[in-house]
Amino acid sequence: MASINVVSLAGKKVGSVELDELFSAEVNETLLWEAVKHYRAALRQGTAATKNRKMVAGAGKKLWKQKGTGRARVGSIRTPLWRGGGTVHGPQPRSYEYQFPRKKLMGALRSIRWMRRRPRCWWRARSS
Repeated sequence: MASINVVSLAGKKVGSVELDELFSAEVNETLLWEAVKHYRAALRQGTAATKNRKMVAGAGKKLWKQKGTGRARVGSIRTPLWRGGGTVHGPQPRSYEYQFPRKKLMGALRSIRWMRRRPRCWWRARSS
């Protein structure tokens, strides 16, 4: 493998480094999977939302009196038990992004560099 010269700030040659030392790494498929998962999670929109009891259209008036009708007691037409009522614990907009450790990211980049550099190693990403 080729070597490159290490130069000081003054412009003098200090030493040399074998490129094999810099670019040699084993392919860590688990790390690559984690890096792709992190990348794809950051791309997610996270805009799914449902209306809860507070957001559903409808009056806030008590439908009928508490006692004396023979019907079940009810306070609001917006209750989740009724048709057209709100949703309980439904999805709300959020971000799926998370911090990915820098050392893991650098390891994944090293793995992909090594994978691309290997001779006759053809690979492709499967869309699932």
